[in-house]
Amino acid sequence: MSGIHFSFVQGFFFLWTIPLVIGFFVYEQIQRKKALDAFADAAIIQKINSFIIPARRRQKLYLFSLAVIFMTIGLARPGWNPKPQQIQSYGRDVVFIVDVSKSMLAADLAPNRLERAKLAIIDTVDRLQGDRVALIAFAGTSVVKCPLTLDYGFFRYMVDTISVNSVSRGGTLIGDAVRKAMDDVFQDKEKRFKDIILITDGEDHDSFPVQAAEDAGNRGVRIITIGLGDENEAQRIPLEGGGFLTTKNENGQELEVLTKLDADTLTQMANVTGGRYLPVGTNNFDLGSIYIKLVASAEKKEMESRTIKRYEEQFQVFLIIALLLLVAETMLNERAKRSAT
Repeated sequence: MSGIHFSFVQGFFFLWTIPLVIGFFVYEQIQRKKALDAFADAAIIQKINSFIIPARRRQKLYLFSLAVIFMTIGLARPGWNPKPQQIQSYGRDVVFIVDVSKSMLAADLAPNRLERAKLAIIDTVDRLQGDRVALIAFAGTSVVKCPLTLDYGFFRYMVDTISVNSVSRGGTLIGDAVRKAMDDVFQDKEKRFKDIILITDGEDHDSFPVQAAEDAGNRGVRIITIGLGDENEAQRIPLEGGGFLTTKNENGQELEVLTKLDADTLTQMANVTGGRYLPVGTNNFDLGSIYIKLVASAEKKEMESRTIKRYEEQFQVFLIIALLLLVAETMLNERAKRSAT
C-alpha cells in the first residue's frame, strides 16, 4: 500500500462531533448524579450503583467515539495504490465576438445592450463542456482579449472587464472582427469544429461583414449571430457623463445619433456559414441554452490528453469498522448481572 490519498478532505469536518459526544457524556453523568442525590438516600444510591460497572460506561464512550472517527475517515474517501489513467477531452473552439461600440450602450435592453451581452456570456461559462473559448472585443478596431483557452475563470474575468473603452477607435467594423478571429485566433489547418458567436446590434460601417463571413464559412467556421436591440424603433445612445451621443451634419447642425438592430446583415452572415441568426431584439435570452443546443451538441474534436492518478478507494472498509463498533457499543451492557439468591 503506497500513499494514502483522501478525495474528500472536507469529510474530516465531522471530527468536531467527538468533543460534543464527550461533553454530552460528562453532562449526562452530572445530571444523573444530581437526580439520584435529590430523590434517593445514600443507602439506596449505593445499592443502585452496585449494579453498574463504571468502566463499561467509559468503554461504550470509547467505542462510540472510535466509530465516529472511522466513519469520518470513510466520508473523506481514503484511497491508495494509485494507478495512472489517461483522460482524453473533446470539444470545439468557440470565439465570442462582442460589439463594444457606443451603440451598445442603448438602453432598449436593461441595463444596456453591452451589459446584457456580458451577463449572457458569463452565465454561459458554467455550462461550457470542454470547449476552448476565446474573446474578441470590437468597434472601429478589434482586440483579442482572451486567446483560446480552457481556463474558464480567466475567460470570465476578461468578459467582465470589457467596455466601450476596450478598443481605441470608435465605429463598428463587424467584418474586421471576423477576420481578426480567423487570422489571430483560429488555426487554419483545422477545417471543422470551430464556431463564432457574434453578439452585436448589426450596424456596420462598410467592413464587408457578409464577405468576411463567407470566407470564414469556406474555412470551416460556423457563425452564430445574436442580434441585440430594437429592429423597428431607433434608440438614442446615452453618454457616461449624461446626455446622449450627437453628431453634426454638413451644415453644422447638431443631431442625435440613433441606433437600431440591423437584422438583415446578421442573417446573411449566419446563412453563408451554415450557422444561425437569433433575433433576440429587446427580449430576454438564455445564451447558455443556445450554446447547449447549437454548440455543445455539435461534433467535437480531441482537445487534449492528460494523465491523472486514480486511487483505489477503500472507504467501505472504514464504514464497516464503524458499523461494527456501533454494534459492539450497543451490545455492551453497563449493568452487572444479578447473582441468584
